Amino acid sequence: MTLESINPATGDVVDTFEADADAERDERLERAAETFPEWRDVPIERRQELLARAGEVLRENAEEYAELMTREMGKPIGQSRAEIEKCAWVCDYYAEHAAEFLQDEVVAGEENARTLVAHQPLGPVLAIMPWNFPFWQVFRFAAPNLTAGNVGLLKHASNVPGCARAIEDVFREAGYPEGVFTSLLIGSDEIDAVISDDRLAGVTLTGSDGAGRAVGETAGSTLKKSVLELGGSDPFVVLEDAPMDRAVETAVQARLINSGQSCIAAKRFIVVDDVYDEFVDRYVEAMDEQVVGDPMDEETDVGPQAREDLMEELHEQVEETVEQGGDLRLGGEPMDRDGAFYPPTVITDVPEDAPADVEEIFGPVASVFRVPDEEAAIEKANDTRFGLGASVWTEDLERGERVARRFESGLAFVNELVKSDPRLPFGGVKDSGYGRELARDGIREFVNTKTIWVQREAGEETEMVE
Repeated sequence: MTLESINPATGDVVDTFEADADAERDERLERAAETFPEWRDVPIERRQELLARAGEVLRENAEEYAELMTREMGKPIGQSRAEIEKCAWVCDYYAEHAAEFLQDEVVAGEENARTLVAHQPLGPVLAIMPWNFPFWQVFRFAAPNLTAGNVGLLKHASNVPGCARAIEDVFREAGYPEGVFTSLLIGSDEIDAVISDDRLAGVTLTGSDGAGRAVGETAGSTLKKSVLELGGSDPFVVLEDAPMDRAVETAVQARLINSGQSCIAAKRFIVVDDVYDEFVDRYVEAMDEQVVGDPMDEETDVGPQAREDLMEELHEQVEETVEQGGDLRLGGEPMDRDGAFYPPTVITDVPEDAPADVEEIFGPVASVFRVPDEEAAIEKANDTRFGLGASVWTEDLERGERVARRFESGLAFVNELVKSDPRLPFGGVKDSGYGRELARDGIREFVNTKTIWVQREAGEETEMVE
């Protein structure tokens, strides 16, 4: 089978790749399994040195990798460069903190016993990653987990095979031993076989909730650890005392980052009645000012959707919402030009249970809801099967924190857009998945948290190594 990467801005073929045959897939799994016992015994200080070097490789080749991302999935070039820098940052972060996060924890216990908790790697872990942040999603998995002593196998999205191979090259150039990080160019129909393989210790997926259910079911049936980072329909709540200038400016960015193709993008804008008209008027105007165009152009704000079929699905959601009574205030039609371009779109008066109300809208489409007050805003924010991120806008920071605590989400921000940060745990609740990435929590997901009890006779003076 041949994989093609298609430039969504032009429809041109970027490159072609041969998919791994069954024998090649098996050989890569075997190599990972054989590499793990050696890699876990490498001192963590050495693993940190290699990760720091991976960050250097990313920065040294930043322009090459950024252009590759933009060609394969259409991300505006400035955002591609920022993504590479963020990947280098997560390498820096774990290169500095991994040993601290994984050190043994001595726990006070019985007088004549030494009790501690150790954090030991599990083995080969499969990462099933999406196309929308083709470098960042992989590195926020790989940086902590490889440094913890696991080995990684990447099944990347089929439309970014060049990024998959480039990431493999980053680790190779950084000096990682062969088999510590391996890219599998395989189809989605082969994932169950890999997860079920006895040589695999765990699996993590970033993707749709449908894919998450399938992966979680297979992992569960084989009693393997899994982490699922799934979709979101993040609320952006604007209260009557919101700092309106910043709220409008950030609302545009929060909806259009990555051309609207982000699980933590703000998607449902919930505005209290007192400031609803002002917010909508200013928001529509600001969205209309955004430049849609060639993602290689520095002036472009919104590039193409990653694939033609994804744009068509997005447009169907918009059409159905409008047919059910939504008021289309801006955009709403594929652009008359080559490429999978969809304009910034704003829909108000979104009917209950319309696609723009209950489904994840993965593109530059904003749904705006009018509510009478704070309590109704919180109720509407939580009225979704998703629970990834949420934000609230108010001049009263104590009020903002109080509201943030009531959001049913894994992430909650006050006067800021929802974003991931290596220093803080990332993940969701409800249909947005389970488990956490990043920070200390992320590096401890795929480890054996082992209790060790060392008993000695009463009165025995035994020197214990701290």
